Amino acid sequence: MDLNLRYKQADETDIDFLLNLRMKTMNPHYEASGLSTDRETTMQRILYQFEKANIIYLNNQPIGLLKLDRTFTNIDILQLQIDPSQQGKGLGKKILSDILKEASLAGKTVSLSVLKTNKAQYLYKSLGFRIVDEDQYSYFMETERE
Repeated sequence: MDLNLRYKQADETDIDFLLNLRMKTMNPHYEASGLSTDRETTMQRILYQFEKANIIYLNNQPIGLLKLDRTFTNIDILQLQIDPSQQGKGLGKKILSDILKEASLAGKTVSLSVLKTNKAQYLYKSLGFRIVDEDQYSYFMETERE
């Protein structure tokens, strides 16, 4: 499958898109977990490590967000969100597979956290992530370093 995906560093002109995206993709999970979905909290989540935020484009249309924190030994997936209208098409799997390939070539671990109410955890498990810890709301997952 040839997916015409590209990434562009997010800037302040993307805030409205990111706010709308986050409300569509994450608020149902936050509500199911009993966590806050108010605008201020949502904006704090968007602005968290904003310098690492990249807008995902498919065929020149913005469809998601990828926020990574790369260190010498790890790639931490801080946020990955795909617009619900684009979910189920293999985009998340492709993006994650690319990250896993990068990490494998560099001998790095990939880590992420996922809300226990988010079905994306099954995709992560299918790609080799395993639960290494958890708290009240989230699973903390990572891959083996190769």
